[in-house]
Amino acid sequence: MLDHTGINVSDMVKSRAFYTAALAPLGYSIREDFGEAAGFGVAEGYGKALDPGGDFWISAGPLNTPRPHFAFSAQSRAVVDAFFAAAIAAGGTSNGGPGVRTIYHPDYYAAFVLDPDGYNIEAVCHRAP
Repeated sequence: MLDHTGINVSDMVKSRAFYTAALAPLGYSIREDFGEAAGFGVAEGYGKALDPGGDFWISAGPLNTPRPHFAFSAQSRAVVDAFFAAAIAAGGTSNGGPGVRTIYHPDYYAAFVLDPDGYNIEAVCHRAP
């Protein structure tokens, strides 16, 4: 199990606002904010052991190349839908709207969004409807 991971972003203000909005439906919020770096993590009650600083970090710096892909777990298909709507409203670009991707398995329900720097961010629910 991963404890935490992160990416570099070109504009901390823009990316902080994007991730705050996009990850909120998944139960994420900023856990630590150092100005040039911010850690996002889930609130108590989401069934995860918590790193107090968060498990997903953004930091000001040169963009990661190639751009990594991150998939965040969603508790339901409705949460995937909410993630997608929030991410698009916050300035993300659709990279595949909410839907079932049977290529992975029959209940793989996901949505993909490119963040302001072009990172492919996904929310996925593996549960049957």
